[in-house]
Amino acid sequence: MTQEKSKTQKNKQQIKITKDMNLGEVVFKYPEVAEILTDYGLHCVGCFASSFDTIEMGAKIHQMTPEEIDEMMERVNEVLNYKE
Repeated sequence: MTQEKSKTQKNKQQIKITKDMNLGEVVFKYPEVAEILTDYGLHCVGCFASSFDTIEMGAKIHQMTPEEIDEMMERVNEVLNYKE
């Protein structure tokens, strides 16, 4: 990584999505996370329940383990902050 790119990333404010955030609001604000969430089995990103469920609530309904939820959240934040 070049020094200039590193400085740009340091100056850029990090986005932090947490599992207690509203699912619908997160997908509306950051549409790129919808694909990640569906890849993990969270297919309710476009469902009516997303307007009142948190990410964690939706994940638990889909029988995701706490470890899977943490992994999914880590991936979401990687994509939003580093475009990986």
